[in-house]
Amino acid sequence: MFTNKPTELPEKNSYGKVKLPPGQLYTEKFPVMTYGPTPIIEKEHWELRIHGLVSEEKKWNWDQFAELPQTTLHSDFHCVTHWSRFDDDWSGVFFKDFWETIKELVNPEATHVMQHAYGGYTTNLPLSWMLDEDVMFAHTFNNEPLPVEHGGPVRIFTPKRYGWKGAKWIKSLEFMAKDKPGFWEQNGYSNTADPWNEERYWE
Repeated sequence: MFTNKPTELPEKNSYGKVKLPPGQLYTEKFPVMTYGPTPIIEKEHWELRIHGLVSEEKKWNWDQFAELPQTTLHSDFHCVTHWSRFDDDWSGVFFKDFWETIKELVNPEATHVMQHAYGGYTTNLPLSWMLDEDVMFAHTFNNEPLPVEHGGPVRIFTPKRYGWKGAKWIKSLEFMAKDKPGFWEQNGYSNTADPWNEERYWE
């Protein structure tokens, strides 16, 4: 069920932005929005890789990834298809914490990051945004393992951007010297995806 924002919720979110961005409707459900088949990746077979403009490619398996700093983020989720879900707990590794373990490997000319998912999906973000916007590798949702249909075992969550800017079933990060559109960006979706400016599609 989609409605206007419940009156008992605050007008602003934790970032000081309007709780319900323009053009959005509130829902208590969590609709599944996926293009193509859902890949099934068991934790023991999952890995995260960095490549592109790096001095050394590196991989993390599930146990190694679990040793990185873990954080819980209380935040909202905004989908480009006009629905928003409020006040969930997302747990995982902030990209800015992950960056501390890899920054010596990333070439200085890298300015953008392409997220690659199991199944072939891609989406792009500036490196500076990934560092500044609480971008997270999320593996837990409201104290339960992230459901596979929502990107489990690990997806990227982008609390300040529409949801497609965080790849489900994340597999690797490619560091790039210039921007390059991902899957939906090549198909007419906005490259910036700011919900509060309703940046849904290319001009």
